[in-house]
Amino acid sequence: MRIAAIADVHGNCFAAEAVLQVLDAERADVLVNLGDHLSGGVAPAETADLLMRVGIPTIDVRGNHERQVLETPPEDMGESDRLAHDQLEDHHRRWLAEMPLTVEIRPDVLAFHGTPTSDTEYLLDTITPDGARAAEPHEVEERLGGFLSYDLLLCGHTHLQRAVTLSNGSLVVNPGSVGYPAYDSSTPYPHVMEAGTPHAQYAIIDDVCGRWRVELRSIAYDWDQAAALARHHGRRDVEHALLTGRVLG
Repeated sequence: MRIAAIADVHGNCFAAEAVLQVLDAERADVLVNLGDHLSGGVAPAETADLLMRVGIPTIDVRGNHERQVLETPPEDMGESDRLAHDQLEDHHRRWLAEMPLTVEIRPDVLAFHGTPTSDTEYLLDTITPDGARAAEPHEVEERLGGFLSYDLLLCGHTHLQRAVTLSNGSLVVNPGSVGYPAYDSSTPYPHVMEAGTPHAQYAIIDDVCGRWRVELRSIAYDWDQAAALARHHGRRDVEHALLTGRVLG
């Protein structure tokens, strides 16, 4: 089986279109989109239209921003969710509402956004008072709990491209972010997550050798155009992230 995995598009239709064009030639059996499809500072509605008409058989997983856009009162939303809320139409909302928290792609493959039981918990990264660091394998195993029986686990959420093999041989893959390479957060402690590059990231995973093998990839796209639209929406933070892969400030 050949799987194309993407995550954290965050409404960046320019990056998503570039990745999808490359994936057309990959002959993947399935495209797995691991959540946070639309909320960002670029083009939520246009991104929804693009992702809803992908030609590759696609499995969409719900991220925390899908839940927030559908369930949070508009006056309580952050800027990214509010832009998506204001631009999306009813058919976009129905599409988001149908997305599951987890998807078993086949009996040995599980896909989710954060962890199998939470759309906000980090799996492959640990946040301390000193900031973010890569999680140790035993930390990943503890967070997976009863889901360690899967040979391949696909996650997103942190926007950092990484693959980790656990002590039982399970492979955990985060394909990185397609459209939002850096952000900061105050939960549970202040920290930044930075890819350090503006490139759009994705992963190709296959088992042609009898075990899962991953290729972590990145491509250039017109990030100047995406950044200009973020600036138009008053999102200087998003503009800077898109141009540099770093957090503003």
